[in-house]
Amino acid sequence: MMLQYRDLAKLKTKKIVFEDVIAARDSATLEHLKELSSKRRVIEESINQTSYITEAIAREISGGLTSRCEQERLRLEHYLPLLENFISHADLISSNSQMVQWTSQLKIRWSSATSSSSFYDLRGPKFFQIDNLRFELAMIHFLYGATLRERASEFLSTDLKQSAFIFREAAGVFHYLAHEVIPSLQSPISAERSSEASSALSAAMSFICLAEAQAVYTRRAEEKGNTGFGVLAKLHYGVVELLSEATSAIHSGTGEGNTISSRFLEFISSCKALHELRSKKHLAEGLRNDGQVGVSVGVLCDALISSKKKTPGEDSWKAVFKNEIEIVANTLRKFEYENEFVWREKIPHGDELPSPQGTKIVEIVPFKPKKWERELAFKL
Repeated sequence: MMLQYRDLAKLKTKKIVFEDVIAARDSATLEHLKELSSKRRVIEESINQTSYITEAIAREISGGLTSRCEQERLRLEHYLPLLENFISHADLISSNSQMVQWTSQLKIRWSSATSSSSFYDLRGPKFFQIDNLRFELAMIHFLYGATLRERASEFLSTDLKQSAFIFREAAGVFHYLAHEVIPSLQSPISAERSSEASSALSAAMSFICLAEAQAVYTRRAEEKGNTGFGVLAKLHYGVVELLSEATSAIHSGTGEGNTISSRFLEFISSCKALHELRSKKHLAEGLRNDGQVGVSVGVLCDALISSKKKTPGEDSWKAVFKNEIEIVANTLRKFEYENEFVWREKIPHGDELPSPQGTKIVEIVPFKPKKWERELAFKL
């Protein structure tokens, strides 16, 4: 079982009506602005949970899709090309004082699901406002990546291969966001920015989704039962290495965005500890099969001591952790008994123990944005 962090898509936003702010020079531009507002409104109502559409109607509108995540994915895929086209034309006059004023009047505001300062009070979540159209583009891409990640989690119980593929798709979206969208998002120094609009978190999320994809492939290999212990140990430690890259990405973003919430950081560190424990379990099983029973006992003892210091606080994560610790403890008792009564090998400690080695087998599925070419003209 994997640890779950399902809050990334729990973003909120404020209403935007593009045609009420931006003056169109012709009817085609006006229709584009209206369509842009319409596509965004269904996203607003969905994530803000203000929609009055029933599940049956939502299913019919989406062409029969029953998954809420798939419905959300479709809404975002309808909105993104329109937004991209609008921004490409707005960029041509971005320095014009009228466009600057319009952008400010749009009041682009989003909440955060990962910023430590994004607390809830009696008035609801804290909203961040940046007067830049790319802030909207960045947050929509983050929501898209988070939605894909949730969809991947839905497949964990039915189709591991499909789950891993969608995790890799999500990794591609976050990679695109970190390297193509956010670098062009410039905001006033005084403007407070949500962590979702930082390259640091987006890059980290790409590594996290890759780690989750590799964890799924590893679970699939374990369930098939025809993969050697040594390979499984390397696959699990590959997950640890990808999560370490995620942590490094976050810490490299000093001064970019807000401090990441402690709960999210605990999720990453807990996942690392869990897969390190699993890696050492398989490493010990491989050593035992190779006749190194004393070394296998030492590896398991070290793994248990280390993992018990890293048990997470959240109940659902703690339950997964404790179950894994129990499995490893049972394996250790079995190996200790075998060593005591049969092999009587010396049990090494510390630097005498072998270190896990990692193997990474996953890559992102590159995100290729769909763009609609429509001529737009504004009344300046």
